[in-house]
Amino acid sequence: MATITVTVNGKSYTNDVEPRTLLVHYLREHLNLTGTHIGCDTSQCGACVVLVDGVSVKSCTMLAVQADGANVLTIEGLAQNGQLHPLQEGFWECHGLQCGYCTPGMIMAAYDLLQQNPNPTDEEVRHGLEGNLCRCTGYHNIVRAVQYAAAKMRSEEVTV
Repeated sequence: MATITVTVNGKSYTNDVEPRTLLVHYLREHLNLTGTHIGCDTSQCGACVVLVDGVSVKSCTMLAVQADGANVLTIEGLAQNGQLHPLQEGFWECHGLQCGYCTPGMIMAAYDLLQQNPNPTDEEVRHGLEGNLCRCTGYHNIVRAVQYAAAKMRSEEVTV
């Protein structure tokens, strides 16, 4: 066993974990944060994306022990004081989801994108999300949802 201390969504946790425990399993099984989904275990789908020290990471390919001392942000940490984050709101308002399985990872990847580029073109949004697969949509409404959130985060008037 290895003892790790990780700050997740602003709260510090110290746990004993098997050295081979993946970060996605640590979040889901030790912390009961089930918004991070397990889609493929091969880093192909992106359903497990979280931010580790501000960088998007596919948590199915990172060991929990590698996150020791890190700050992790999951989908559960985006909403503040009962208010949806503009990305969460955008996916709702612009119908950026169907089954919703890919949505947490898609939102977290989009969050990272918007931290780096607060005013992306549609092409830049598509490029920024190309590591995330959605099996239900044609991605058009996902791009619209990210653009909605980007405008809202820039304090611009948004329309659906």
